[in-house]
Amino acid sequence: MADDWIRISNGTLSAAINPLGAELSSLTDAEGRELMTNADPRFWTGRAPLLFPVIGMTATGAIRIDGQAYPIAKHGFARHSVFSVIETSATRAVFALADDQATRASYPFAFRLEVAFELRDATLAIDVTVVNPADEPLPASFGFHPAFAWPLPYGQDRAAHRITFEQDEPGDLRVIATDGTIAVEKRPSPLDGRVLRLADDLFTNDALVWDPVESRSVRYGVEGAPHLDIAFPDTPKLGIWTKPGAAYVCVEPWHGIADPEGFDGEFRDKPGVFEVRPRGEQRIAMSITLVG
Repeated sequence: MADDWIRISNGTLSAAINPLGAELSSLTDAEGRELMTNADPRFWTGRAPLLFPVIGMTATGAIRIDGQAYPIAKHGFARHSVFSVIETSATRAVFALADDQATRASYPFAFRLEVAFELRDATLAIDVTVVNPADEPLPASFGFHPAFAWPLPYGQDRAAHRITFEQDEPGDLRVIATDGTIAVEKRPSPLDGRVLRLADDLFTNDALVWDPVESRSVRYGVEGAPHLDIAFPDTPKLGIWTKPGAAYVCVEPWHGIADPEGFDGEFRDKPGVFEVRPRGEQRIAMSITLVG
């Protein structure tokens, strides 16, 4: 682990957060067993990047604000930005990122992104606040991208792992095109009832994308063994992703989505973009609970 990671613990769970991206980089149980990705560089070195102010790819490599194009990277710049550490205690850490000259070159707005991590019994609560200090509405997207260990460290076979949705999910899924944008066509849901039986071949063509998602939580793991309950009360979309053969699966609650294929409109008009009212804020929460 890096020396500058911020660590919190309550005896039931321990977490480590990297100020680079305010990225949750480790989550362990009381015995020190890792619940997150091993970040194997053969597959993906990310752990739990925060996606802001865009999710996924833009169709042109830029966002358009009042007719002007601003180049922006996939998933935005927050994951590559160093956050300030503004609060720490044994069980809580709070990070913040504000606009500067570099961010305004990609996203010409004043903003403040605050991320609070807090351990409460067997739950890690992650609370994000997008603050708009300006007198005009602030357009943005935000997404979580945590990668959980697959298999979880409880001796169960990888093929036995399931993701079970809280609600029925009757709709078809979005398709990610080869350029990373959202295709016009959709794909049939692979769910068996409310259950996704995890297998590498589900992810041959990128992530599974529920848009919208009816559930506000999912359960991940093996029936009868310790598992994770993952709650996302504020996000209307969900991605699930891995690279075939990797030792992780990402459960990604999103308040936004990649551009539709060929989109060249204003950022404010992009599907999935929300607006934070002038001098207001938007709160987006996620929690991870170890059960059993």
